[in-house]
Amino acid sequence: MNTEPQALSTFVVEDSPVIRENLVAALEELVPVQVVGWADGETAALRWLEDPAQRCDLVIVDIFLRDGSGLGVLRALQAHPARCVVLSNYATPEMRRKCLGLGADRVFDKSSELDELISYCQRLATGAPPTVPGELV
Repeated sequence: MNTEPQALSTFVVEDSPVIRENLVAALEELVPVQVVGWADGETAALRWLEDPAQRCDLVIVDIFLRDGSGLGVLRALQAHPARCVVLSNYATPEMRRKCLGLGADRVFDKSSELDELISYCQRLATGAPPTVPGELV
């Protein structure tokens, strides 16, 4: 296992500029993350993700977007090699099941699970398994 963190190239799909800016700042300060792009809607996210010149290790997706939905982004990501997590205020048990069924690796609640998202990203950056045995998904 690699213990030297590698910068995770990350693409963020979030429609709120305030949340997006705060999330990017927190991730770049606390985790070796390089945000390589962002989108505020499904259309822009799909355009970026379908461009072969764009690459990322991790995609962080909100459910409710300016246009479309994070669920549409998750569907498109099923054919993408990047890991994908959902960060939403709407992380109900049903929505978690739906997102995991569409291929999300994890679902985090914006209001109560930011520390868990940071830990997840840290594990990815160091090459550790992204999920610890017994950890809730």
